[in-house]
Amino acid sequence: MTYEGVLTKMQTEFGNPIQYYLVFENSFLNMNQLLDKSIEINFIGYQCLNCGKKKKIFRQGFCYDCFTSSASAGDWIMKPELSTAHLEIEDRDLEYEKKVQLQPHLVYLALSSEIKVGVTRNTQVPTRWIDQGASQAIAVVEVPNRYLAGITEVALKNHYADKTNWQKMLKNDVEPADLIAERLKLELLIPSEVQDYFYSTKPDLFEMHFPVMKYPKKVSSLNLEKTKNFIGKLKGIKGQYLIFEDGTVFNVRTFEGYIVDINIKN
Repeated sequence: MTYEGVLTKMQTEFGNPIQYYLVFENSFLNMNQLLDKSIEINFIGYQCLNCGKKKKIFRQGFCYDCFTSSASAGDWIMKPELSTAHLEIEDRDLEYEKKVQLQPHLVYLALSSEIKVGVTRNTQVPTRWIDQGASQAIAVVEVPNRYLAGITEVALKNHYADKTNWQKMLKNDVEPADLIAERLKLELLIPSEVQDYFYSTKPDLFEMHFPVMKYPKKVSSLNLEKTKNFIGKLKGIKGQYLIFEDGTVFNVRTFEGYIVDINIKN
């Protein structure tokens, strides 16, 4: 059975375990059903997720022109503290920026490779945590816009990591932690503007269970630019990574906008 299409990040369904779907224009794959099967991935070409042209992907599924011009690739995406829509100040497209920035956002603690702090729109819970391979996560504050979430994250970055160590996450080399207890330490660390939004008592600890049959001891990344054909037996899915028996891992999100065909061998 062969499936062909443009890669986008896997869609997920919260459950025990989490369900993963690779969705193409005219078909989809439930990746959980492919565990313990051999999969062939062939790199065919590119298609920008923004303009749809067959142009080389630069970053985040966009060609260079779209990445440097599209409102959905502004610096405030990665650095929420740079958000300015609440001030009526445009970066690339004020209407789009107001739509995204001026909605409730969470600042959270997540346990992926270690305790990390992050920001997400509350409509992205628990998807955001699943995508980064977090086994647990808890909200610290819920604020009305992205800017307030951003300055809170900046304040907490002095005390916690803000990036996941993907190799530790994929090897499940994670020290246990008590996120509820950690959250109680934060009230005096967050900016005064968000003190009123602090979650001091909500017991909303999320736990994520990933479909992994066997965690690898060593990992190496599959790069479609260098390896245009790959065959491996799927042993797990965590974050946005496919984990293969030989320790090869494939970050689907990194290769958004790449056209592939996927052949299920057995």
